Amino acid sequence: MKVAVLALQGAFIEHEQMLQRLGVETTEVRNLDDWQQYVQSIGTNDQARLIIPGGESTAMTRIIRDEGLYQPIRQAILEGMPVLGTCAGLIMLDDQHLGTMDIQVRRNAYGRQLGSFNHVADVQEIGHSFPMTYIRAPYIESVGPAVQVLAEVDGHIVAARQGRQLVCAFHPELTSDTRLHEYFVQL
Repeated sequence: MKVAVLALQGAFIEHEQMLQRLGVETTEVRNLDDWQQYVQSIGTNDQARLIIPGGESTAMTRIIRDEGLYQPIRQAILEGMPVLGTCAGLIMLDDQHLGTMDIQVRRNAYGRQLGSFNHVADVQEIGHSFPMTYIRAPYIESVGPAVQVLAEVDGHIVAARQGRQLVCAFHPELTSDTRLHEYFVQL
């Protein structure tokens, strides 16, 4: 297995380091050529995985459109490629961006950079006392019937799953806890 990490901005290196700790090979995707090489090297969606890291969702959406990545990534996800979206990656999968997940998201829900915080909560299917780092984080305002809520903090949805799409409002790659990435690799 080799996991593609959208390497446009944000904490993509930290995701790669987390996966390397698990013995999983990664490749960075910055443009359409990178994506096509990745897809050709993997062959099937059973072995392919994509991580869309945190960053700035408006900038990332513009870049994937400019680089010709929008449709190929969207199509691969709709065809069943497992994807993990963290923070801005969560926003990228919502109904207003790539539109692959039936979620409505509130951007920067916890305020500016000074509103960043750490929290610990249980995450269904992943485990108890999961460390969560929030940086200018969104949360999910509502979900469609196919979406399973995995975690809530203060009444707000912060992790969810729809089929092989996994999202979280926090940054699991900024902690030493590998459980969420392990779960994602098994999707």
